[in-house]
Amino acid sequence: MTYDLILGDRAYSSWSLRIWLLFDKFDLPRSTTFVDFKKGSVPAQMPDWAPAKTVPAIRTTEGAIVGETIAIAEELATRHPNLPLWPADPKARATARALASEMHSGFGHLRSDCPMNLRRAYSGVTPSESLMEDLKRIELIWDHARTTCQSDGPWLCGDYGIVDAFYAPIAARIAGYGLPVSESAQVYVNAHLNETSFRQWRAMGLVHGDTLNRYAQTYDTAPWPGPAPLAAKPVDSGPSENEFCPYSGDIVTHFLEMDDRIFGFCNAFCRNKTVVDPKAWPKFMALL
Repeated sequence: MTYDLILGDRAYSSWSLRIWLLFDKFDLPRSTTFVDFKKGSVPAQMPDWAPAKTVPAIRTTEGAIVGETIAIAEELATRHPNLPLWPADPKARATARALASEMHSGFGHLRSDCPMNLRRAYSGVTPSESLMEDLKRIELIWDHARTTCQSDGPWLCGDYGIVDAFYAPIAARIAGYGLPVSESAQVYVNAHLNETSFRQWRAMGLVHGDTLNRYAQTYDTAPWPGPAPLAAKPVDSGPSENEFCPYSGDIVTHFLEMDDRIFGFCNAFCRNKTVVDPKAWPKFMALL
């Protein structure tokens, strides 16, 4: 069962991030298309996806088109009951569903005041009273979920699942704008910043697509608060230690240098996404 998946710009499309995380974390087969936010109207770029009019959307093997993230998540959970998309425990599952639904419809001040932008981070942000109310609510329900579900790890309701994918862009906003949250909330934010699939999505967003100034804010910029990337740089030629790309298995044509060693990749995108955060890519790190 391979899904058709259409997504928006990796740096800015918070809704696309949520669904991509589910597909990536749970290794769901997909054929992915991206719309270009620089080209204007999103609906005009997806005429074959009607009645969906925005991203993300999926098309099932039967041809059903699902264009709302909560509906996509529920459909995936129904079609893949063997995967822990929702917790198996009834109490944890009910809690996760409640939090995911509130995320889907709430926190309007956080969304409007702090649009997701994975290309920039800011300092000196003074939250409005309304934004602080959103943050206090987020702290409350995150703590409630951890307590109710007695989660041992960093995630809200046990193992990573739909509820965590839904809150990943919230974590990105809190981190990217340096928003004040409780210690427990910050621990959860940091878990997202360190999570491999999230780091890969951001790395790809840094090297593919244009910087869109309409998402920029007037605050002072700051370093991205996630893990500091290992130092690497693109180089024009090899020879490389590896003959085949660690991702595609194809013959290498593009190269990077790291720790005075040269590694090869099958195209510029594979190379560039690795340069910006080498440790996000286990298949590359295995070469070391």
